[in-house]
Amino acid sequence: MPTKQLTGHDVFELLRPDQVRTLSETAEEVSLRAGDTVFRRGESADDFFIVLEGQVALRFPAREGLSLLIDEVGRGTIFGSCVCFQIDRYTLTARCTEDSKLLKMRAATLKKLLDDDPVLGYAVQAMISRTYFKRYIDTAQKLQAVLRTMPVETVEA
Repeated sequence: MPTKQLTGHDVFELLRPDQVRTLSETAEEVSLRAGDTVFRRGESADDFFIVLEGQVALRFPAREGLSLLIDEVGRGTIFGSCVCFQIDRYTLTARCTEDSKLLKMRAATLKKLLDDDPVLGYAVQAMISRTYFKRYIDTAQKLQAVLRTMPVETVEA
């Protein structure tokens, strides 16, 4: 079952059939309820995920229990792929906002595939980087919108 789900995703369309099989061997489908935490910021980034059903909020936690919503990801979206950036800890917290089914895969398996095939590694890295860069730009725009609503004034010296 995971092989079919992998071949339907843009990132994994770049893989050869034997590479898809290798990654599928470490994949498992997990069902989570709304409110369940997928992973927390600072935990070891051992796995990455694809949303099969439902929705997951990616948040940057701050002090006093507050957090900044970075993105809400739905069906077909890959997240938690820190391994592609040589980051061994999750940088965000992921929490389901709806009952969700996720495809959970071992990051080490993907890393080995990418290391063993540098051309593939570059192509997958580029695709995932575009996703992360879009999240960065979207977050920067959200922060700019917040700053525009803050009352500021010019003070003469």
